Amino acid sequence: MHLREPGTAAHEIGTTLERLRNHVPMQRRVVRAGDVLYTTGARFASLFVPNSGFFKAVVLAADGREQVVGLHFKGDWLGFDGIAEGRYGCDAVALDTGDVWSLRYEDLLSASARYPELLAALHAAMSRKINRDHELMLALATLPADVRVADFLRNWAGSLAERGLRTDKITLPLTRAEVGSYLGMTLESVSRALSRLDGADVIRVGDRCRRDIEIPEVAALTGFIERNGLAAPVH
Repeated sequence: MHLREPGTAAHEIGTTLERLRNHVPMQRRVVRAGDVLYTTGARFASLFVPNSGFFKAVVLAADGREQVVGLHFKGDWLGFDGIAEGRYGCDAVALDTGDVWSLRYEDLLSASARYPELLAALHAAMSRKINRDHELMLALATLPADVRVADFLRNWAGSLAERGLRTDKITLPLTRAEVGSYLGMTLESVSRALSRLDGADVIRVGDRCRRDIEIPEVAALTGFIERNGLAAPVH
């Protein structure tokens, strides 16, 4: 994933949130883990921007299993999938406690006509979403299991750094099954990959909480990815 410099990213996110707060009518909502912002097939009316917290986008696979198709942080936009067809194409669900802003699309377009910088921010968010989807597809198609998980952790740490959050000790708000769903892997494959990354001294997995992960050096993750990034079967 092409990440922005942390200082630049934090400024861009803060500026966009401030402009939205000043120029677009919104509804603010405090959410907790499991709360749903919108559901598949619901009529599209609003976009959503987290001011804090983490969120996932999910669809139901043909066999009825939940498939994680997107992960979102503070300052990301949710709901783009509903613009073209007038219906949301997935469920958006909170992964932990957070604060999310709901912006009516018509109000956003009206404000963007008066404030071009809002339209530029909207286009930039759409562009980042497209790039993120492309990079995930490339990772699923080309990276072996251990590298796929290492790349996921590096991108997660990078997204935290962009928002001024610590990256050396993180607590993932996702289960390993959800990580596997996002990466096209089984829970067991994710667990084995984390164990091997721990054994390679790239990360340290918490003893008490399996979601606690220490990343002493993000550069070590990058080095592992570069050394082992040849495609191989996922076991």
